[in-house]
Amino acid sequence: MNLQALMKAGGSMVRWRELRVTVAHCPICNARRLFIRLKDYEIAARCLACRASAVSLSIVSVLRQLAPDLHAMDTYELSSRGPLYRYLKTRARTLTASEYFDDVAPGEFHNGIQCQDVQRLTHDDARFDLCTSTEVFEHVPEDAKAFSEVFRVLRPNGLLVFTVPIHDGPRTLERAVLTSTGEVRHLLPPQYHGDPLRSGRILAFRTYGQDVTERLQHAGFIDVKIVLPVDRIPWGYARPVVVAFKAGLVAPPLPRARPLE
Repeated sequence: MNLQALMKAGGSMVRWRELRVTVAHCPICNARRLFIRLKDYEIAARCLACRASAVSLSIVSVLRQLAPDLHAMDTYELSSRGPLYRYLKTRARTLTASEYFDDVAPGEFHNGIQCQDVQRLTHDDARFDLCTSTEVFEHVPEDAKAFSEVFRVLRPNGLLVFTVPIHDGPRTLERAVLTSTGEVRHLLPPQYHGDPLRSGRILAFRTYGQDVTERLQHAGFIDVKIVLPVDRIPWGYARPVVVAFKAGLVAPPLPRARPLE
């Protein structure tokens, strides 16, 4: 997509006083690219070549440091679209992708895309070397089950790398829970995030705090860290990335990405 097309597509969100253009290194393109910011908001800032936002740029920057042998990895991505999916598709040994559909049984396919509920995956034990996701776990009603399921399907020395909204406080803010009858009970004013797949909004059950590392450790992961990308993300939009290792026969490598300050 060229600059003219992007401006036309995003015309409704442009704030002309906040419009910016810069050149920087794109971790996904692995080259210097033109970046445009339609307004002072991270989702409105993109690489003009691959159209990646700060979320995808941040996670790929960390992946390039932690998974230099990506070409030898069987990878599972909890989405079937977007810049991260395309990056993994062309670089991982194999890539399995899925989406969650309310009216499709886990393991079944809808329009060529496999449905998976991360709280009860249908994948075999020790199936993958790497699992990635962007902005997924905050929408999962029971994230403890989801983390345990990802742990199960990872091989020894497997790696989980993902992004979620993380606030500065120590504890996760539980925003909503499911009752025993499957109804949503709001604990805080409801918060919704955009959902491009369904052209609508999706409820956030929580906003994570620094204790997201403890939640992963309870699922069995070791050496859990929140890190920042080593690449400079334009306009300071770098996103924290959560990294967790599953123990194996050898000690996992230490992250070389910047620790969260």
